[in-house]
Amino acid sequence: MSDEPSPDAALAGAPLLSVVVPVRNEAPNIAPLVAEIRAALAGVAHEIVYVDDGSSDSTPAELAAAGVRRLRHRESCGQSAAVITGVRAARGAWIATLDGDGQNDPADIPRLLARALAAPGPILVAGHRVNRRDSAVKRMTSRLANRIRARLLRDATPDTGCGLKVFPRALFLEMPHFDHMHRYLPALALRAGAEVVSEPVNHRRRIRGVSNYGTIDRLMVAFLDLVGVAWLQRRGKRPVIE
Repeated sequence: MSDEPSPDAALAGAPLLSVVVPVRNEAPNIAPLVAEIRAALAGVAHEIVYVDDGSSDSTPAELAAAGVRRLRHRESCGQSAAVITGVRAARGAWIATLDGDGQNDPADIPRLLARALAAPGPILVAGHRVNRRDSAVKRMTSRLANRIRARLLRDATPDTGCGLKVFPRALFLEMPHFDHMHRYLPALALRAGAEVVSEPVNHRRRIRGVSNYGTIDRLMVAFLDLVGVAWLQRRGKRPVIE
């Protein structure tokens, strides 16, 4: 199913916040996570936008039962493509991205949103998983990747791999869109002239399903991604408008 928005996201009655959740084969996690998001944002005008990245399980049926806005890729195109699809479809001025496996805690979203709303200009607020609940291999490869990335990109972010981020929709739409861009949102936000800050967030063990975006996949493309984003940083210019 495809729920396409008007080209103008700032329509009358549009929510303040759109929660964009990319998923692939996450059927057991749909209903519990949707319930948590709704509870966490009970006092915030919001919508929930799921993007099904070519799932082969019962994810489409679970999404239909959950009553959220939903879009589906006919074939899996990757997490970044799903985020791009979701943000483009979103109607809120602000976006919160959230992994669909239940490891990010929706209860952290209001705090990240409050910090974003208090900023004087464009800002990206990135979650920082201080106590990660992942395997030793995942933690080790993530630490190594973060060190290399921070040295090369100087993106002022200790944990770019955290799926929980809050930023203006307009900021995201200004960024170059490409495969794996979701891992480099802080660097791309800085390139666009935005402030980037990090907030400690809760991180939970996966208790349902299995990971669908593997560690080896990330490592194989990491070097080329870094080189490409570094090139973008050095070629970007921000004119001052008088």
